[in-house]
Amino acid sequence: MLKVKIYTIGRCKEKWLSEALSEYEKRLQGRAELEWHLAKDDAQLIDWTHADPNLIALDPKGDLFTSEAFSLKLLQAGSRLSFVIGGAEGIPPKILSQAKRRWSLSPLTFTHQIVRLVLAEQIYRALEIDRNTPYHK
Repeated sequence: MLKVKIYTIGRCKEKWLSEALSEYEKRLQGRAELEWHLAKDDAQLIDWTHADPNLIALDPKGDLFTSEAFSLKLLQAGSRLSFVIGGAEGIPPKILSQAKRRWSLSPLTFTHQIVRLVLAEQIYRALEIDRNTPYHK
């Protein structure tokens, strides 16, 4: 089973977002587990991520993939992964410099809350691509 830690800033304030994230967590049951770490600020985010050997920074300037390529990269990266999503000012440079990889979900700028949802959906999509289901078609 894929175990994914997701480090980000702030709480999930929107009910629709909580419901959407819950839906993807339900769809992922038995195949992937999402573990959310919601920091109160950049200092806490730095503290939590400093020793993580599998950290992937979600950065608009990172490597950009198609969904199929994202699926391959995700599955090749190992069974225990960690993603970090920055706050309004982006990911602190200290975290960017220690991240094992930098991936982009889009060159567009999104709120950290939207990135949570896009990441959860793309993890689900990646696993569906691997299973060759019609979800991705």
